[in-house]
Amino acid sequence: MSHVSRSDEVRARIRDLVAEYYAVTWGDPTPFVPGTTRIPYGGRVFGAEEFDLLVDSALDFWLTSGRYAERLERELGDYLGLRHCLLVNSGSSANLLAFMALTAERLGERRIRRGDEVITVAAGFPTTVAPIVQYGAIPVFVDVRTDTVNVDAALLEQAVGPLTKAVFLAHTLGVPFDVDAVRSVCERHDLWLIEDNCDALGSLYKGRRTGGFGHIGTSSFYPPHHMTMGEGGAAYTNDPELAVILASLRDWGRDCICRGGEDNRCGHRFDRQFGELPLGYDHKYVFAEFGYNLKVTDMQAAVGCAQLARVPDFTRLRRENHATLSRLLEPVAELLRAQAATACSEPSWFGLLLTLTGEAKAAGLTRDGIVARLEAAGIQTRMLFAGNMVRQPCFEGIRAPGSDAQGCAYRVPDGLDVTDAIMNDAFWVGVYPGLTDDMLAYVGEQVALACEAR
Repeated sequence: MSHVSRSDEVRARIRDLVAEYYAVTWGDPTPFVPGTTRIPYGGRVFGAEEFDLLVDSALDFWLTSGRYAERLERELGDYLGLRHCLLVNSGSSANLLAFMALTAERLGERRIRRGDEVITVAAGFPTTVAPIVQYGAIPVFVDVRTDTVNVDAALLEQAVGPLTKAVFLAHTLGVPFDVDAVRSVCERHDLWLIEDNCDALGSLYKGRRTGGFGHIGTSSFYPPHHMTMGEGGAAYTNDPELAVILASLRDWGRDCICRGGEDNRCGHRFDRQFGELPLGYDHKYVFAEFGYNLKVTDMQAAVGCAQLARVPDFTRLRRENHATLSRLLEPVAELLRAQAATACSEPSWFGLLLTLTGEAKAAGLTRDGIVARLEAAGIQTRMLFAGNMVRQPCFEGIRAPGSDAQGCAYRVPDGLDVTDAIMNDAFWVGVYPGLTDDMLAYVGEQVALACEAR
């Protein structure tokens, strides 16, 4: 028997044992015990396929990006309807990569320079804001709507100034922002649009999947998200020039387009002139950008391939769980206002966001009181991430808005009243696919009981 066929035989036996291991170890779910079983806001949902592909990739011992990474980039691009998809090591890295791509010299006058402005919101996760501040651009914070908790598109137009170069927005908890209104402002003022799709994989706006409406979109594959690789993310685009920049920045800033372990794809590895380097300098060591190393391992990507196949079912279950929990909470709707979907959208809900109403506060209820009771009952809760980003400790010492926009570290054109209300009065609970009907019923019951307390 040849070495190759013997190796294949052993590999097949290993994969059969992995399937058996999954069935023995993970096959039977732990029964839910109300008040004892912790109900998380999100988490990994997986099957034998994830174990199988993970071990298959490990047996290759190709520890960096390889065949599974190439497969996932291709399949995720197909799912989103986009031509260029690049895996990275986290959603945070995806946002960093997307922003820094727009600072590239080759973009000419459209590139973002230090001191330029980027419009975003303060009610969200910090990785949408951090690259702007870290680079030395100026975030311009626009308030959000009370109903959808997404950017108030009516305020976007008046936030645009002579230094504005881009808009960087997330779809809050899976609810698409008003894409038509946002894109209209961007097109009218020739602004870049980065679409943070990290909490919204599978969401639809006018029947089209989110992630492809901006010049660059991003995803996160951290365990609570819509699919997981443990750590991981992606940046994607239909723009071939941006795709080249993204790939270069992800892979150390190199000019070469060869995959790992590949040589001379272009056929001109040793015969071209680059900058002031010697003629014929090895193209694999020519650097067009000041880049990073943000690649994933092939083992992560293998898990992602199995997860991506589950996304349609995950999306269906998120919508069903959200609908079930919303129905259970109808008796307390006057006290807790649920986040609404944007017109023409079908969210793949990341969670159910609840905000205390005036009636609730008049009755003596507080967000912190409700959250404390839910946590004590074993129900995990979350705030809307940073609440109001400019009130976070990381903004201490950063200059507040002044009369001269060029002298400010950030700008707030019209106040952040709704953002502050969300920071003070909102929380959310999970609707992820790992929740059972019994768990959802228990959450609904406990939220109602918490609303009865004074």
